Amino acid sequence: MEDPKIVAERIITNVERVIIGKERELRLAVTALLCNGHMLIEDVPGVGKTMLARAIAVSTGCTFRRIQFTPDLLPSDVTGVSIYNQKEGDFEFRAGPIVAQVVLADEVNRATPKTQSALLEAMEERQVTVDGVTHKMPSPFMVMATQNPIEYEGTFPLPEAQLDRFLIRIHLGYPSKVDEVAVLDAQQTVHPVDQIQQVTDANEILQLQKAVKEIYVDPLIKQYIVELASATREHESVYLGASPRGSLALFRTAQAKALLEGRDFVTPDDVKELALVTLGHRVILSPGAKVKGTTVADVVAACLNRVPVPGARVRS
Repeated sequence: MEDPKIVAERIITNVERVIIGKERELRLAVTALLCNGHMLIEDVPGVGKTMLARAIAVSTGCTFRRIQFTPDLLPSDVTGVSIYNQKEGDFEFRAGPIVAQVVLADEVNRATPKTQSALLEAMEERQVTVDGVTHKMPSPFMVMATQNPIEYEGTFPLPEAQLDRFLIRIHLGYPSKVDEVAVLDAQQTVHPVDQIQQVTDANEILQLQKAVKEIYVDPLIKQYIVELASATREHESVYLGASPRGSLALFRTAQAKALLEGRDFVTPDDVKELALVTLGHRVILSPGAKVKGTTVADVVAACLNRVPVPGARVRS
């Protein structure tokens, strides 16, 4: 297999032609892909959330489906249905849009909790069950869900069980003025997403996912990850801290970051840089902390300050 770092950089460079000026966010998106995880993109409309998902699908040669979540969407509209075939005299499964390699769940918080729950089995178990029959998801499989953090009218907040299934949460944010001019130039005649080419394939992505798991993590760093997750549970401003799934997410993304940087080992800096995007959406603040204006970012930063870094010496 080609050098994993070269393949990953090729994907990032290709997607950058569509999403301009957001290298850190693109690296996090590719990190989620290499970890075989799902990503929640929380941002205002028009900053490129949908284009990011499309560009990743095109660049990797993966099948792409988009689900527009609305209050009247039914679970069967997501998972698929069994229809009676008169010619065959039996029921046949008609797969829903969730059965694809890259799935964009657009405005996922606009669907009812019953429909949102249709994603749970697919995201965690990599399968859907319709009429008692289980159907496997294709590999690789990644859900990229979006939600608007500003407009809450007519929305249903994601339950904690579903938030916990997202490997990372990112915010794209507005581009700089220079980058926004570059966006105008790039889309003057055609959209860049219609011009980018496939730079890898699904089989190579699966090999990259396997390579991520072989990155070495020192026992002291594993302990550091667990201590950080535990610190969020014990913080005075927190009602509910990060779960063990959060520890695993931080562990796996740190491995992927090391691979993206051409290393075969994880450093404490990898863990510190990824703590907020992997643990932040798993932390629920107490009502009193919210009144005081405390944010999840404040809590994660405090935990990073409290937990000793492996190998660091205490100054006298």
